[in-house]
Amino acid sequence: MSAPRLSGVADITGPVSLPGYEPSQHGVGIVHLGIGAFHRAHQALMTDAAIAADGGDWRIVGVSLRSTEIAEALNPQNGLYTLIERGEEGTTARLVASVSRVIAADPAATLEALCDAAIRIVTLTVTEKGYGIDRLTRLPDLAHPAVAADLANPETPVGVLGLLTAAIARRRAEGAMPFTVLSCDNLPENGALLRDGVVGFARRIDAGLADWIAANIAFPSSMVDRITPASTAETIAEAERQTGRQDLAAVESEPFIQWVVEDHFPSGRPLWEAGGAIFVDDVVPYERMKLTMLNGSHSMLAYSGFLAGHRYVRDVMADPAISALVQRHLTAAISVLPPLPNIDLVHYAAALLARFRNPAIAHETFQIAMDGTQKLPQRIFQPAVLALQADRDIRPFAFATAMWMRYCLGETDTGVTYALRDPREAEIRSVLTAGSRTASTISDALHRLPRFFPPELVASSKWRRIVETILESTLKKSVVDSLVLEAALR
Repeated sequence: MSAPRLSGVADITGPVSLPGYEPSQHGVGIVHLGIGAFHRAHQALMTDAAIAADGGDWRIVGVSLRSTEIAEALNPQNGLYTLIERGEEGTTARLVASVSRVIAADPAATLEALCDAAIRIVTLTVTEKGYGIDRLTRLPDLAHPAVAADLANPETPVGVLGLLTAAIARRRAEGAMPFTVLSCDNLPENGALLRDGVVGFARRIDAGLADWIAANIAFPSSMVDRITPASTAETIAEAERQTGRQDLAAVESEPFIQWVVEDHFPSGRPLWEAGGAIFVDDVVPYERMKLTMLNGSHSMLAYSGFLAGHRYVRDVMADPAISALVQRHLTAAISVLPPLPNIDLVHYAAALLARFRNPAIAHETFQIAMDGTQKLPQRIFQPAVLALQADRDIRPFAFATAMWMRYCLGETDTGVTYALRDPREAEIRSVLTAGSRTASTISDALHRLPRFFPPELVASSKWRRIVETILESTLKKSVVDSLVLEAALR
């Protein structure tokens, strides 16, 4: 029989660490769009530490834009949840109290929350595809369903750009303090990109409002890093062992956590330093390091590992061939990065390898592989262009691209089929069905996807030749055999 449901700090009977404050004594100051597992293991945790250290009305109103699942898990628990950290040295747990409540799939209620004068910061983890911004033009993507709907009905927005623009407009009219908008997604210069998207959206409705947003709303950039696997039945079971209560919102993560933030918060901010956040004048170099090294190698090992039959990252790293290729990828990534103050890139690479090998973390390759068309441009293609221009080794980036292309076929060597879980999945399947499935035709079709590959790569015969050679090996031999051959070349 399950234990009673978690609902208050006083319920706790287990060894979990408790919040260093009384939640009811602190009001809200943040709305977070996209309250998934990552946010609860990262920004919400640091906000919890900030309130414990420095007080303040900084609790969070979470928003799940499409699903009711998180709200159904958190609201009956008064926002409380267990964060479990699993490392090689053991497992620890902490009860987090920074979330006040969750709004679920309710655009009108979300807009009301954003317009609350008490809200001083809006944070976001909506994934790359959730913004509705064309990364090449840095303007709203008019083909994005939410963008199109919100431009047609700006008073009743449902998407990120529409909600932010409508809230800013109403707060301006009511004389409320402008909030700061902080993106926490893996996008290059995420703050500047979101600023351009919001200003571009507003300009299609009201040019004066667009100019006011550009002059008055802060959009600092940030770089986030913490491996957060999807919760499992074992996560819930461990939370019950730690708390003595049933916790349906429990999450788990690795011990490592990093948050580098541009320090520009005109309306104030929590003391996130208490949770380990680093504030800097320019996030871009740190962001580029993380996207190129961690995220790039993560995508590469996810596609190759999944196709080789490995469910978890830790299993991939136990495969000698793929492990060697991950090390090769990190070496290539370092070669295109500038020196970074106070960061040793070789040591950072070694730390990444150790994190990937962590036997306590069950991070699924299939989870990492989703949304490839949103991730590869900044993780793989951008460093590939830099390597090509500098006449450095492009093969590691071409290998990652070829493995993504092989993944796009939607079937393993053993005949297991799967969904790509990509916003452009229908388009990908259409172009691949239209022609024969040779390496050259697959490569050509995917290189022709609009607004995806940089023109420098599309036009490079050297790049195309390497990609197609690797892809052909996976088609004529097998993925496993191709990985062994590729590792022998490093």
